[in-house]
Amino acid sequence: MFDIGAGEMIGLGIIAIFLVGPERLPKLAVDAAKLLKKARNLSQLATTQLRENLGPGFEDLDVKDLHPKTFIKKHLNEVIEDNASAVKEIKEIKKITKLDPEIL
Repeated sequence: MFDIGAGEMIGLGIIAIFLVGPERLPKLAVDAAKLLKKARNLSQLATTQLRENLGPGFEDLDVKDLHPKTFIKKHLNEVIEDNASAVKEIKEIKKITKLDPEIL
């Protein structure tokens, strides 16, 4: 997510020791972990409520799907697939029902 490697984590830890102090660092780490857990729970709750409020058809909703580009691409692909199947059916019907040009 943040693309932080081991070297950066060690550097941030050393900076945190200097800024906060070694005696208060464990309590700060515990508080940060609690904050992250609470934020994750809130986001899951919000996603669940959004799925419930949108109703049927949105059971497989993902937060990434709410990005406008992704949302439009997903729905356009569905329309294109529906049209492609309709065109395929029309071509099959034309093959089956070839008319004699003299009849027309």
